[in-house]
Amino acid sequence: MRALTLALTLLAAAATALPACAGEGHKHDHDDHAHGHDHGHDHSPKHGGVVVEAGDIDYELVVRADTVALHLRGHDGAVDLADASATLTLLSGRDKQNVELKPVGDRLEATGSFPTGPDRKAVAVVRRAGQSSAVRFTLE
Repeated sequence: MRALTLALTLLAAAATALPACAGEGHKHDHDDHAHGHDHGHDHSPKHGGVVVEAGDIDYELVVRADTVALHLRGHDGAVDLADASATLTLLSGRDKQNVELKPVGDRLEATGSFPTGPDRKAVAVVRRAGQSSAVRFTLE
């Protein structure tokens, strides 16, 4: 258990060192420059969360006091989550909480008690189709 906690801590630290284009805050202003991908793809939040694009997937994280949901959508729409899972690390001030997300309908989800204040960050390690992706979020 101690090794798992250390591994998750190291993974979260490594993920926060990723450049912005690999996860956090990849904003889309379609009028003044090209990103090299289809600008017809809508990156806006569909569930009231924070959207981060990584690769060809939009990850939308929704954190409520009793539920955390991670929605994935590709350029062609929904992503198959049948074999997916994720480990989410929520950071709020000095507090850190690790949460396992499992498929629930069209999203990965967990229930419990989660921080909802300002200045929170989250790192999601998403596993699907035999691959892992680390995505980082800044929550307001």
